[in-house]
Amino acid sequence: MDKPTYHILVCNSFRASGDPQGVCHKKGSGLMQYIEEECIDRGLDAMITSTGCLKVCDRGPVMVIYPHNIWYAKVETEEMIDEILDALEDGEELEKYLID
Repeated sequence: MDKPTYHILVCNSFRASGDPQGVCHKKGSGLMQYIEEECIDRGLDAMITSTGCLKVCDRGPVMVIYPHNIWYAKVETEEMIDEILDALEDGEELEKYLID
């Protein structure tokens, strides 16, 4: 397997105990499949991974794009994902959703 160009991490709030807590899994549930399908439709070479808690619950749902280390907050809708992926395709960061 070749390494993908992008690795997109999506917080799903899982803790060491295995229980989902926090905001990300509640507000962002169902978006993982949309992100995966959008990346495929756009031809983006990306791996999508669900993660445990990323420790920024007050800004969830959180999406992180590597290797650029771009952290996005409150990613709650398909429209927001479209905007983020548009920016990624253009080699830019979408300022309005960034976590500083």
